[in-house]
Amino acid sequence: MIADPELSSRTSLQKESESHSEPDNDLENQRRGTEGSLTPWKKRRRDQSEKGRRRASVCSRQGRMNGHRQRDGDIEAVTLFEVVRMGKSAMQAVVNDWVEEYKQDRDTALLDLIIFFIQCSGCRGMVTAEVFQNMHNPDIRRKMTEEFDEETGLQYKKFMVYPWILNVTWPLDLDSGDYPLTMSGPYWKKFKSNFCEFLSLLIQHCQYTIVHDEYLMDTVISLLTGLSDSQVRAFRHTSTLAAMKLMTALINVSLSLRVQLQNSQRQCEVEMIDKRPTRRLETFLEKKKEIIEKQENIENLMNAIFKGIFLHRYRDALPEIRAICIEEIGIWMKSCSDRFLTDSYLKYVGWTLHDKQSEVRLKCLIGLLGLYSDKSHCSKMDLFTCRFKDRIISMTLDKESEVAVQAIKVLTLMLQNCEEVLTSRDCEQLHHFVYSAHRPVAVAAGEFLHKKLFCSQESEVQDEMPETNEKPIHNLSHIRTLVNFYQESEDNARSAYLIDSLWDCSASILKDWEAMTALLLEGDDSEEEALTLLQKKALAEIMLSTIRQAAEGHPPGGRCLGKKVQVTKERKSLTDDRAKLTEHFIVILPQLLAKYSADGDEAITVNLLQIPQYFELEGYGTAELEKHLDILLKQLKEIVEQQTDSEVLEFCSKAYLVLSNEELATQSQVVSAKIQLFDQLVGKFNQMLKNFLHKGDGFGDAESHQMWLALKRITTFHNAHDITQWNLLSSTCKLLKRDLENGNVSEQIIIQAILCSYYYIMWQLSKASEVTSSKDMQESLRKQMRGFCHICRQYLSHSSSIVKEQAFIVLCDLLLIFSHEVLSGSSEKTESFAYIPESTLQSELVSFVLDHVFIAQEREPIDRDEERKVGKLHKRRNLLAAFCKLIVFSVVEMHIAADIFKQYIKYYIDYGDIIKETLSRTRQIDKIQCAKTLIQSLKQLFNELLQGQASCLDRWSQPFTSIKDLARRFSLMFGLDQLKTREAMAMLHKYNYLERFVTDQMAAENGEEWLPLIAYRRSLLDCRDDDTDSTDSSDRSAPTPVQQSPKTTSLKRKMEIEDGVSETGGNEEQSMKTSASSLTPRLMSTVRRETLKRGNHTKEHRLEKDGTPSLHSEFGATAMGSTDELMEEDRARSVEGDLDDLNEILDIDND
Repeated sequence: MIADPELSSRTSLQKESESHSEPDNDLENQRRGTEGSLTPWKKRRRDQSEKGRRRASVCSRQGRMNGHRQRDGDIEAVTLFEVVRMGKSAMQAVVNDWVEEYKQDRDTALLDLIIFFIQCSGCRGMVTAEVFQNMHNPDIRRKMTEEFDEETGLQYKKFMVYPWILNVTWPLDLDSGDYPLTMSGPYWKKFKSNFCEFLSLLIQHCQYTIVHDEYLMDTVISLLTGLSDSQVRAFRHTSTLAAMKLMTALINVSLSLRVQLQNSQRQCEVEMIDKRPTRRLETFLEKKKEIIEKQENIENLMNAIFKGIFLHRYRDALPEIRAICIEEIGIWMKSCSDRFLTDSYLKYVGWTLHDKQSEVRLKCLIGLLGLYSDKSHCSKMDLFTCRFKDRIISMTLDKESEVAVQAIKVLTLMLQNCEEVLTSRDCEQLHHFVYSAHRPVAVAAGEFLHKKLFCSQESEVQDEMPETNEKPIHNLSHIRTLVNFYQESEDNARSAYLIDSLWDCSASILKDWEAMTALLLEGDDSEEEALTLLQKKALAEIMLSTIRQAAEGHPPGGRCLGKKVQVTKERKSLTDDRAKLTEHFIVILPQLLAKYSADGDEAITVNLLQIPQYFELEGYGTAELEKHLDILLKQLKEIVEQQTDSEVLEFCSKAYLVLSNEELATQSQVVSAKIQLFDQLVGKFNQMLKNFLHKGDGFGDAESHQMWLALKRITTFHNAHDITQWNLLSSTCKLLKRDLENGNVSEQIIIQAILCSYYYIMWQLSKASEVTSSKDMQESLRKQMRGFCHICRQYLSHSSSIVKEQAFIVLCDLLLIFSHEVLSGSSEKTESFAYIPESTLQSELVSFVLDHVFIAQEREPIDRDEERKVGKLHKRRNLLAAFCKLIVFSVVEMHIAADIFKQYIKYYIDYGDIIKETLSRTRQIDKIQCAKTLIQSLKQLFNELLQGQASCLDRWSQPFTSIKDLARRFSLMFGLDQLKTREAMAMLHKYNYLERFVTDQMAAENGEEWLPLIAYRRSLLDCRDDDTDSTDSSDRSAPTPVQQSPKTTSLKRKMEIEDGVSETGGNEEQSMKTSASSLTPRLMSTVRRETLKRGNHTKEHRLEKDGTPSLHSEFGATAMGSTDELMEEDRARSVEGDLDDLNEILDIDND
């Protein structure tokens, strides 16, 4: 019986002794039969039926096959399978022992080898053998099949392995895919490599004698051929692997015989010079004849394996088997090219390039890599290359990235070793892969591009020359070639991707910054043709990308493959590269900036201004840097004074920030230069502001433009640098207040003034959060913040849309930053700055969103410029996101979001993701309040529908259907777990439907069908006293700081009064008679409120006549009256307080 692969070597000694104590009669009879005493064994076996023999032998050989010998407490494997499975280091010794046993008793040794192959297939059954006598016995040929025995539940295969007929029996689970070649675990991790090594050593040891005895290999090949035709995948997989490895080993034997034949031929030729027959010549001739016979025998064996196994299994249903066949034929072609590297064998590789499984395609390409790497092989593959080149090019787009990588590598070898095979069109298809997001594909394409662009004969000669201190002249031509390629490329906005692709193979060229700067600095009078302006822009981008790659050492964004730990060698290389680029550019950068800033080339100047952030300034002493750094700072100051481009000013600010690092010894020098620059900029702005306030309308356009430029420079630097010591808030607030009074300030100046004030408050907040901040500073910041918010609030109604949008964004950011939710988590000192927006401000914000974000298509002007339309949509999404953040962080009351939520369906394409995320966040904060808000938004839509359909309500109209669809979407927001949503749903039923429109009288009028609904209603009403407890359940999050604040907003007081009045406001009949103005929902869209107040009364009575219950009866008229008074008082109080804070800000500095 075949050994169970899963049985451990830790079998108990008792079981081992029992298994060894029982004689293995089957195996002994087999061995005796082979020695001539077969008659008793054969007679006994014939008396038993085929099924009986299988039943009787199920457990007869368990002991020997699974047995172990114990010597001095160590467990020793006794079968070939166990030796291979355990990965014995003395594999050579085991092979030697088997060869010696074969020489003594070849039948017994051969049976052990046969059993080894069966066991390696994972067979848990048994193997029996009988001697084959009659070759022409029709009964024997009929039984050479694979059948299933229903009575025993076993499957068996009977086939001929000359001189035996093998009968293999196994359970049905053998084809489950769990066999040694596919199993995992410590015992099977190296089984495949050990199995292949055993076969290779076996053939290598037997190559001179046993392989040629026409017995061993014929039997083994017959066995493997029979197993490879099995329907069981374990047999096919194992036998195919064994056969392919045997074929590879036989090819090595054939190559060895070929060498021996050549040596023998030379010896014969030497002896034949004498022209007299000698004994030595006869010996050499006999030896030559023997070698030829052996070689013919090996050829026959290889033909048998190829035709009997390979031709059937290279298209097997199992991809692992197909991959094995293709992998080995690639090895055969490379090692024995004169026999296998022909079109008759190459066609199998070409056909398999179209395989559906990526594993098989990958093996094909790996095999072709070995062939195309040898130039001598390429001449034999012309027909194959011509036939399958297009297929290999198409495989560069394979869905499996590894296949695409290998395809590009094969094409790179074609480009290198096959002359004029790839056309320019073929190469262009590969060039764009250098911009691929998958880095291995990009690197492979970069190697192809390197071979294409740089590996000319001249460059190869130059590369072979010894390195010298002089600049390699050929790099200049290479850089020009790279610039031209980048400029002609369609993806010429991603230089970082191109450089990262070429970095591994072209680093010596890409790090030649001396050559790059020489090309940028050369003038029109140079001997060689100078670069054009577009070429210089491309070169500046490439140079910046090479500097970034050398300083950081990681791929650009979008191409990262996860965190990569840098080894010591890589870190040292990065340090050396940063030191090298710092040493070069700290000297040459001022010259480049002076040249291109004076010419007005903003694109090149921006790229050059980013270089200082990659400097390594820590390793240089102050004396060494002072001279060059002073020149660089003077040049930066000139750029700030001359340039007006926002991007140029921004990167100048970043350059000052990098150079003024506190850890650098040169910090004081840079800080001094910054103070000098800020004094000049702020002084110029204050003088212009003074003139503006004095002249008023007499301030000219030229002066206004100069003031805008000065303020723009200050604002750009204020974003990254603390310049609060110049007290710019007082100046900007004076300017903004003057504009609010007279309206004679340009919108560009207003935007810059708003941003500058915003940055000032942010820097002051950063200072106030420090431990050393004083109470006076904190109180001053609180007043400054409130006064500035009042200014931004006034600008929400400005005539310019750009100014309104900027004021809205800044106001939302300030409300968010100075909210309890944010400040409570930063510092105890900042909690006193918390600002709770009053109800009127909240209403103004939501009205702004409705008016400027949710714009109907018919109101939108026709614009066919797609880029402009995308820009407008992006701005509106930013406005909506800024307001939704206030909702999510509880800066505004949640119910005010009803106007936003009701737009979910109508504007789903443009803003659906933002509204959905806001809904999800609000539900996490408070499920009950979120449910109330959703119901409120549905009521608003329904009321608007009633206003639009004055005659009658059409329940099948598109607006009504959209309301139902929105309600369905809202219901899905609560999730499918009814236990978690029960409390919120019960609250909605209690306060929004069952309590108001379902009465006990309905049960009497409509019958018993309404009784369950009435019972549910009564259960909810009985829990009225526990309403407070239910709203504080575990589903609801802790109250937000806005809700905990003692300064309750006027809107919240309004809601409390309305709720109290509605609860005491009488029965259903009274609610139906309420005036239309009191029935309007409290947060109806601002645009439609006045219209609804005029038309609600008429529609209400029409609905009553139709029998449709009114959904307006939620609040009483008294509530609305009281609320209006409170809102007016609150508005007056808040405006008065904000004006006081604003006057304090302006009184800080009256100079």
